[in-house]
Amino acid sequence: MRRVNYILILSLLSIPAFGQENNVISTSGNYYMDVLIGVFIAAAVLLLAFAFVLLNTFKALAKELRNPSPLPLSEVVERLEYEDWKARQSKKPGIFSKILGLKPLEEEKDLLIEHEFDGIKELDNPVPGWFNLLFYGSIAVGFLYFITYHGTGWGQSQEQEYVSEMKLAEREKAAYLASSADKIDESNVKVSSEAGTLDAGKALFSTNCVACHGDKGQGSVGPNLTDEYWLHGGKIGSVFKTIKYGVPDKGMISWEKTLSPKQISEVSNYILSLKGTKPANPKAPQGDKEG
Repeated sequence: MRRVNYILILSLLSIPAFGQENNVISTSGNYYMDVLIGVFIAAAVLLLAFAFVLLNTFKALAKELRNPSPLPLSEVVERLEYEDWKARQSKKPGIFSKILGLKPLEEEKDLLIEHEFDGIKELDNPVPGWFNLLFYGSIAVGFLYFITYHGTGWGQSQEQEYVSEMKLAEREKAAYLASSADKIDESNVKVSSEAGTLDAGKALFSTNCVACHGDKGQGSVGPNLTDEYWLHGGKIGSVFKTIKYGVPDKGMISWEKTLSPKQISEVSNYILSLKGTKPANPKAPQGDKEG
């Protein structure tokens, strides 16, 4: 048997040499012949491996036949009637019963308390541990809540939280308006009656617009800004556009490079606030009437 193993091993070792010879032969350039030789070598290797495994199997079988191994003794299984088997199975609590701490119905007779009243008996079935944990845990959380929000003042009440969130919203709004001030144009400018906006617009108007429109907007070289008549539109977008691009044909210069979009918006809103103020000695109406 050992000689056969040696012969198989020598045969496996001789395959590389056989392949080397074939490599020498394959220099002829015949691709299909090289593939055929490779397939033959692979088949030979698989065949020799199979023979090696089969040989070891026969060796193990022969050894077992000469010296049989003793069979392990099987455990004796107790034979039970169906009722006994069912009773044993019912005594094993399930996962759900273990989690909730439930007792099977078969154990009720062992849980009965001796005293009874009017035929009513009581079971000695205590509350499960998980329920007690939740119950006492909720008490602890309530106590900590009371200390945090009503005792020490560490936490904010609903009113305090509302005030702080409103302040935060105001800061975020101011930051947003500051970052978006340069994005205002005639298509998205909004009407504003805020005192800060009108005060800023009035200051800009007094500095840049009084010479042509008067200190009250009554008009001089330029048109009256307090009546209902407009040469180029009286809506907030039209006023913004007129200030931004100007009207060169009528002497109105463009303020686009002098004022920022935010400043033009402030001046536009201040001009709209002058409507109906009826200053002294107003200039005659010009343009079209707008309500």
